[in-house]
Amino acid sequence: MKIKRYRLAALIVLCVLAGGILASNYRFFLSTGAKEGPEPIPRKFLPKRVKMRTHLYFLGPDHQFLKAEERTLVQPDGVVERARSIVCALIEGPEGELLPTVPAETRLLALYVTEDGIAYVDLDRAVSDKHPGGTLSELFTIFSIVNTLVLNIPEIDSVKILIEGREAKTLAGHIDVRFPFRPDMLMIK
Repeated sequence: MKIKRYRLAALIVLCVLAGGILASNYRFFLSTGAKEGPEPIPRKFLPKRVKMRTHLYFLGPDHQFLKAEERTLVQPDGVVERARSIVCALIEGPEGELLPTVPAETRLLALYVTEDGIAYVDLDRAVSDKHPGGTLSELFTIFSIVNTLVLNIPEIDSVKILIEGREAKTLAGHIDVRFPFRPDMLMIK
């Protein structure tokens, strides 16, 4: 019985000593200004971000067709990251004479692409609440997003629009957005 008590006492003493050593090493680690985590990867080893010509589809000044505005955008490596940067540029609006199709207050909440080529674009409620309304206006908004993504990213075949992470019946009361859309070349001039 006494031997078990001595072993237990010895084990407790060892644990206390080990804890003290670890605590002093941790204090030394913090005082030297060392940072936790891996060292940053040198810039020369990071994947290069390529600038590519991209066609963003906005409403033409005649209010009848979508027209392409060519931009040079930094394109990240992954499909989702490229799609995200393109949608964000589309939300920011045109730089020239063309007219915006997505309300400027809109935020992209999420975007992902399935293996079968469907891009799910999740926008916040502003895309509906701040939308000017009307059937034609909704069509321009939808196909501005769809055509811009599908015609610029070969891995995307169709686009499904979500609002606040949920499937919506319509964008702003007129056009059914419960199903993915394929590009419509008749909307472009």
